[in-house]
Amino acid sequence: MDIAELEKQVGAFRSDFDRLRKEVGKAVVGHAEVVEGVLMALFCGGNVLLEGVPGLGKTLLVRTLSQALSLKFSRIQFTPDLMPADIVGTSLVMEEPGTGRRVFEFQPGPVFAQILLADEINRATPKTQSALLEAMQEHAVTVGKTRYAMEEPFVVLATQNPLEMEGTYPLPEAQLDRFLFKIIVRYSTLEDLKEILSRTTETKAAEVVPVLDGPGILRGRKLVREVVVADPVKDYAARVVLASHPQGSYAVEAVNKYVRYGASPRAAQALLMGAKVRALLAGRYNAAFEDIRAVTHASLRHRLILNFEGEAEGISSDTLVAD
Repeated sequence: MDIAELEKQVGAFRSDFDRLRKEVGKAVVGHAEVVEGVLMALFCGGNVLLEGVPGLGKTLLVRTLSQALSLKFSRIQFTPDLMPADIVGTSLVMEEPGTGRRVFEFQPGPVFAQILLADEINRATPKTQSALLEAMQEHAVTVGKTRYAMEEPFVVLATQNPLEMEGTYPLPEAQLDRFLFKIIVRYSTLEDLKEILSRTTETKAAEVVPVLDGPGILRGRKLVREVVVADPVKDYAARVVLASHPQGSYAVEAVNKYVRYGASPRAAQALLMGAKVRALLAGRYNAAFEDIRAVTHASLRHRLILNFEGEAEGISSDTLVAD
């Protein structure tokens, strides 16, 4: 690929990203880092866990993103009585027209979408949460002896409330590891809150229109994977991940003291993929050290398992990642 064609593709990628960001911004006020993180994960091909107290716009963000994309959207409201079959679907006995024969026919569940909103995901039991594992990692589900693939692009955007404990279940570590990023949604600033009030208490409503389709996202994902990462940058990403392993040769003091298990190789993959997207947004075709640092918290914060001492002292995973 020559330089002119490469610059054209990078320019098109940045244009698509900015159009999506502006379209989402019609309904979502502020939260620029949150919106950027979700869009980065979309072009990386990864899932996102959004954590924040109720009312901060997590569900609105996902719903608005689905309106800005020409993709199939599905929402699952997680509750304690939700069953795995309610997510993936089930096989029902159906009667064939004309012959009268009875056959099993698979009825797809709401997981068969392209953007899946798993709302309040920590309200469902671990058994139900595990029904998403195969879909999140392999973009397919197995029912009986049959494997059903999802339509690409496919991404899971999940929300959870960090405060409410009654009626909630902690997400299994295996499921947390399948989220590319965990993004914290914080309170709005004064100016943002005033703008929210203006938009939500008056008659004018935001009109969000589709600006990108599935093939456009897949083209962007292909370009992201082609971004060059030099060996020193790969080495840095690997050392950051290894530094989260207690008693390892790269571990920092705080990790040895407070961490039970460190981040998996998926964390290193998240670092590199996120860095590649940031490089393209900066107009570069090579990832740099600052790109790795910029996505470190989102990539690692949910992959550090604290030991008893760390939980007792209320140590923040963000603090450990910063170390």
